[in-house]
Amino acid sequence: MANPRTGALLLNLGTPDSPSVTDVRRYLREFLNDPRVIDIPALGRWLLLNLIILPFRPKKSAAAYAKIWTPEGSPLLIHSRALADAVGRELGPDWVVELGMRYGNPTIASALERLRAANVSQLVVLPLFPQYSEAATGSALAKLTEEMQRSDYAPPLETISAFYDAPGFTRSVANAAEESLREFSADFVLFSYHGLPERHVLASDPSGAHCLASDDCCASVPEANPNCYRAQCFATTRAVAEILGLGPEQHATAFQSRLGRTPWIQPFTDHILVDLAERGIRRIAVICPSFTADCLETLEEIGIRAAEQWHGLCGGELELIPAVNARPDWAHEVAEAFRVVQNS
Repeated sequence: MANPRTGALLLNLGTPDSPSVTDVRRYLREFLNDPRVIDIPALGRWLLLNLIILPFRPKKSAAAYAKIWTPEGSPLLIHSRALADAVGRELGPDWVVELGMRYGNPTIASALERLRAANVSQLVVLPLFPQYSEAATGSALAKLTEEMQRSDYAPPLETISAFYDAPGFTRSVANAAEESLREFSADFVLFSYHGLPERHVLASDPSGAHCLASDDCCASVPEANPNCYRAQCFATTRAVAEILGLGPEQHATAFQSRLGRTPWIQPFTDHILVDLAERGIRRIAVICPSFTADCLETLEEIGIRAAEQWHGLCGGELELIPAVNARPDWAHEVAEAFRVVQNS
């Protein structure tokens, strides 16, 4: 048998197999049936999913996916695989790099089987979610644990934690922005992050007294709740804005992708666009640093719908800054993160 090697497992959220209504419905069923995503009692989640969401949303979502689908497939999967390949080249033959999706394909279970077949004797895991949330990072790691228990394949494992302000990540985000902004002269830069229900943030606060208790509760990542998703998003903005040399009047932070009527963390991206248009801003660049790979939420929600909203508001232009995707600088930083954990 070949000498044991170290495994590097990249985890991302996932994507439908195609933009067909059938495949999108299957994907949404798996995604939204996760109790960490819709954190209500099982019966209520079943009723919500099967009586309200699945009869109507798959057709709408499938149409959105069709707008961004490429001949090679899902952008999120294409970029995630490209990153895995690039990281593998950076790490060299002593490592085995695999990709697993929390929902859809390639599954986490299939990634573990490939790692076992490659004689991986220790494993380092990187959830590709810069800011920590139970709905994304927590769910992906829980699924990994479940699959390892099911398969009885449990090599020693280390996990790379949230990297919301890691210099390698924020520099790569800023590099992507700088490249775009050389061609697109923006009046304003908006940082748009995936939203979360307020109750998710409140549930992550062990003190029960800090999160969302004041207007400036996210001015820094608090000792009371170092895993606060909203505070980590603002920290990412501060770090990238500093690299880009953006003053307070030149940028803002907002949250997109809200679903349903429950309160979600604010400010909302679509509302901020209205405010910016009223201020006379006409050329806006949007960075989406909660997504390491371009996907439906960046390409369709911001690149198409938000751009249409912006043009309708003021006749101006909106430029979507690409995610870090498989940029060489980002792939290098990911590989370095794996090496640091291995050598620690």
